[in-house]
Amino acid sequence: MGETLYWTTYHAYYAALGDEEDRGQQIGVREAAVALVGIGAPLLTAWGLMTLGPSWAFSAPSAFPSAWPAVLMFAADGALQAGLFLVWPLVLFKALGENFTAYGGAMAVAALAGAACGLWLGRTIDMGHGVRAVWVFAGMVLLVALFRIASQDNPYLAIAANTLGALLPAVYAPTLMTAIYNQAKSSPCVMRFNIATEGGADIGSASGCIAAAGIIAIGAPASAGVGVALIGLPFLVALLWRYYRTPRGRRVSPDTG
Repeated sequence: MGETLYWTTYHAYYAALGDEEDRGQQIGVREAAVALVGIGAPLLTAWGLMTLGPSWAFSAPSAFPSAWPAVLMFAADGALQAGLFLVWPLVLFKALGENFTAYGGAMAVAALAGAACGLWLGRTIDMGHGVRAVWVFAGMVLLVALFRIASQDNPYLAIAANTLGALLPAVYAPTLMTAIYNQAKSSPCVMRFNIATEGGADIGSASGCIAAAGIIAIGAPASAGVGVALIGLPFLVALLWRYYRTPRGRRVSPDTG
């Protein structure tokens, strides 16, 4: 429930207040800031887990029809996220000997590696090259997924695959969320639009997790569960490609055009 309330208001905020002609750059700046924060947060969390225990680290007392294209995007995105961002951390943690310090360090290195990429891609989208960004995104997701599937029980390969994957949010967010936010802003109600898309994301994510669990249950290695990302990838690429082929998707920012 917390995830649903958080992401609905988060995406509605950016969709409503962002500028359509500069959307890619704005999301790129946001993701760069997120990446920088992500450098320190994994190390601090690892330290808290190792020295204070889990309770200190995790406890804290006290217009739908217009959304369907984006709902489908988020449903495909959810399946992709299930493999790359829900199953993968479990595989990485196991490959690193279930050591919180090593895991936190690997995540910090990964965050540093991806800090600048989103700025470049966001500007590329605002220059009217959204279709090009979709193919960069598709190639990166495919490469990272295959690399992570191959990294079972190999800590060095797992760290390398995780670091490569740090580039994904920087590529992922400007490409997907520019399309989502622009559609949301032009919808009859930004909040209802994002409620619908979050439902799509949850359906896709839950389906992806169930598929990954089924793959592992029949005896496949845990890293094979990452492969569910490849189920959602072609659908998401097709939807994004169709959006960026429209006049809105090809719109050029006056600052870059």
